[in-house]
Amino acid sequence: MRKVIIFSAPSGSGKTTIVKQLLQQLNTLEFSISATNRPSRAGEVDGRDYYFLTTEEFQQKADHDEFVEWEEVYANKFYGTLKSEPERIWSENKQVIFDVDVYGGLSLKKKFGAQALLIFIMPPSVAVLQQRLESRGTESPAIIAERIAKAEHEMSFSPQFDVVIINDNLPKAIADTRAAIEQFLQN
Repeated sequence: MRKVIIFSAPSGSGKTTIVKQLLQQLNTLEFSISATNRPSRAGEVDGRDYYFLTTEEFQQKADHDEFVEWEEVYANKFYGTLKSEPERIWSENKQVIFDVDVYGGLSLKKKFGAQALLIFIMPPSVAVLQQRLESRGTESPAIIAERIAKAEHEMSFSPQFDVVIINDNLPKAIADTRAAIEQFLQN
């Protein structure tokens, strides 16, 4: 059966680290590459980390119904999943991992229903989240403040998720997430 595992979390929760570990541990999973119109960060590669599109390209694909889901996550910053991504992964006899914001996650869950496992990675606290974002050294204090406000809003959606993993101990969070995924894939 074609299944999808959907991850959402506030920026800085450790979601990307957990997903990367699970992709190394479970060879039946493959990452669905999202599209965005934001500029690439240092070290990011088009077609590996994201499909980097211009705003015009993104809007054209949205107008032509080429996305499974898409959202304006921040002002004029769009993220979405091209319909071709899950099809590409399923054609390789693998299951799809999505890494999306909470609205995208809830939208994908509605679309895929019982085929989907919706996982929320929760930071131990807002203070720890702020510390993590500041330690990255990639964003200004104003951007960090914006991300913290967004995180508090996103965390209010966690009760709507199938599984909530609190990432206060990374190895435990990875193990708990893996166990939830393996149970889901067996059903």
